[in-house]
Amino acid sequence: MNNALHAVLTLTFTPGLGPRKIKGILEHFGSAEVLSGATPSELTAVEGVGRKLAETIASSRPVARTKADVELTRAERLGVTLLSLGSREYPESLAQIYDPPPVLYVRGALPGGVRGELSDLRSLGVVGTRNASPYGLGLSRRLSRELAAAGVAIVSGLALGVDTAAHEGALEAPAGATVAVLGSGVDVIYPAQNRRLAEHILEGRGAVVSEYHLGTPPRAEYFPGRNRIISGLSRGVLVVEGGKKSGALITAEYALEEGRTVFAIPGRIGDPKAEGALELLKQGAVLTQSADDVVSEFGWQGAPTAPKLELPGFPGELAAIIRSRGEPLLDDLIVATGKSAPELLPTLMTLELQGVIRALPSGRYSI
Repeated sequence: MNNALHAVLTLTFTPGLGPRKIKGILEHFGSAEVLSGATPSELTAVEGVGRKLAETIASSRPVARTKADVELTRAERLGVTLLSLGSREYPESLAQIYDPPPVLYVRGALPGGVRGELSDLRSLGVVGTRNASPYGLGLSRRLSRELAAAGVAIVSGLALGVDTAAHEGALEAPAGATVAVLGSGVDVIYPAQNRRLAEHILEGRGAVVSEYHLGTPPRAEYFPGRNRIISGLSRGVLVVEGGKKSGALITAEYALEEGRTVFAIPGRIGDPKAEGALELLKQGAVLTQSADDVVSEFGWQGAPTAPKLELPGFPGELAAIIRSRGEPLLDDLIVATGKSAPELLPTLMTLELQGVIRALPSGRYSI
């Protein structure tokens, strides 16, 4: 048994202890093994631990240890890896935030891009509203795909809307990797609509992670805490769309507090979904219109540039329209070209067979 992991996991089952207090206790004692036998008097020497809490920690140990035993057995059965704060495997950049998760539950494999010190990370958090516009969804998907193609791990929250588009975009890139951070246990995929997406991520393309015990259902109060993990695993955070009080803005606030770079996509003035990003831009966020804006900010090797299109006649015109509009729907192409669906579909099929465009599951087309 990993004694250090067991000792930290035991603390997570102790009433009255949250991430910040557990971090303080670990820092005070120097190792999880030492604190496992600490007396109430020794525990009160930790800043923020009073006599009552110290006695609770000591008296709760037998029950908490039993719960930790059960949790480790269950995790092994489910193929879930537990990384304890202070262990060599725990992501360094996450360990350095104000209140890191004492234990990080991991299904799948954390991409290399989210490991190491902050300056070594090659990852980007992509966040935004669940009720995103087609414009926002298309940009989230395209930018995530382009960044993933350049070896950047995409970190998001598996929510509907922008998060889903970001994960799916990353998975569309060859060897693209992504990390989904949950506000529930890693064995409780939420929302249920994204179970297949989570399975796709776990098929060797990244990881699903959480700080919550196995079997924990999603709750509204868990999601703000989840956002700090998205930020902690990322070199920077991109806000695609979101109101002034959205969860995306909470993630951006965590990012700023922890020294991450915040990126924002400009939206239309007067659009409630653009208010959050516009406010961040006023505060100095990096204006982002393409993957190059991100890679150049960090000095990363750029995303592959799109090949030049040299197609004659209408096929070339149609491909150029698709490129300029990101990921248009068939209806968008009908409006842009003035042609009917029966006129467009044969050309679209030809372009797809030639490998020039791709028909996406959402009914959109992309280069």
